[in-house]
Amino acid sequence: MERTELDREELETRLAELHEASFGWACSCCGWNESDAADVLQDAYVKVISGRARFDGHSAFRTWFFGVIRLTAREAHRRVRRLEDRRDRLAEEAAATDAAVTQPDDPAVRSEQARILREALKTLSGRQREVLHLVFYEDLTVREAADAMEVSVGSARVHYHRGKESLRARLAAPTRQGGRP
Repeated sequence: MERTELDREELETRLAELHEASFGWACSCCGWNESDAADVLQDAYVKVISGRARFDGHSAFRTWFFGVIRLTAREAHRRVRRLEDRRDRLAEEAAATDAAVTQPDDPAVRSEQARILREALKTLSGRQREVLHLVFYEDLTVREAADAMEVSVGSARVHYHRGKESLRARLAAPTRQGGRP
């Protein structure tokens, strides 16, 4: 068990070490909207640095912080739902961004396989997407993912299994565009 009292410098060091993984998790929690994910991650950092979220040592620091990110993302999602106009505007902006495709030789263009996987992940339920992200991208066990998501291990296992099955089926089915998977 980790000791629970972290001074500000140690806290900031741990957060910095987890930044890349934390941003990936925030993206997953925000439906891969990088702008929303950046806002959620910043809010999570503020909660931790200000002391509104305190590490209690009942789990690994990483697991605890991913839980803070998840809850922060959920709070942000509820706020957005309450503001119908804002949600519609954000959806239109996201659609416009997706429509503005960069040139194929642009180094920022992600591979076709990554795009297909990202689209397939978007079709999963939120919990399925969350548990798969934590297990595959963040190298957490299903038990650690359950802790971060604040669900039972059994629930996490069910979401993990169903999510994998849904992805398999989705990725095995040919798309309507030229028969590519």
